[in-house]
Amino acid sequence: MGFNFFNRKASFKYSLEDKLEAGIALTGTEIKSLRSGRMSLAEAFVHIRGAEAFLINSFIPAFQPSPGYDPRRPRKLLLHRSQLAALVGKTSGTNLTLVPVRVYNRRGLAKVEIALAKGKRQFDKRKALKDREIKLEAEQALRGDKLAFQQDSATK
Repeated sequence: MGFNFFNRKASFKYSLEDKLEAGIALTGTEIKSLRSGRMSLAEAFVHIRGAEAFLINSFIPAFQPSPGYDPRRPRKLLLHRSQLAALVGKTSGTNLTLVPVRVYNRRGLAKVEIALAKGKRQFDKRKALKDREIKLEAEQALRGDKLAFQQDSATK
C-alpha cells in the first residue's frame, strides 16, 4: 500500500549535503494517484516564501479526469518553524538550493525528503559517469570470474 518515488536526476545534477524530512499537504485525489504509482520529481524544487515552504513543479496527475485540476500546482511542505528558519539561514547568501530527493509513505502519511544541494559542474558530472562505468565493468568482470569458477568446479 506504500509508495516510494525517487528523484534520480537530483544526485546527478547536484551534490547533496543535509537531508530533512517534511510532510506534504495533498488532496485526496493526489494521495490516490500516489498510491497508484503515478508521480514525477524530475524537475521539482523547493521554494521558501515568507514563513512557508512549497514544493514547486512536481507532477502528480489526476486520479480521475477532473476539470480545472493542475498537476503541477505548488504543494505546501509541513515543517516546524525552527526547521524552516534553519533552511532559510543555510540557503540565503549561498549557492545552495533545496531539492526533493524522494517522496514516500510513512505510517499512512506522505513525506518528502528534501536536501540542501550544491550544483555540480560539467566535469563533475563527467567524472560521476566515468566512475559509474568503471564500477559496472568491475562488477561484470567479477561476475564473469565467478561464472568461470562455478563452471570449473562443476566439471570436476
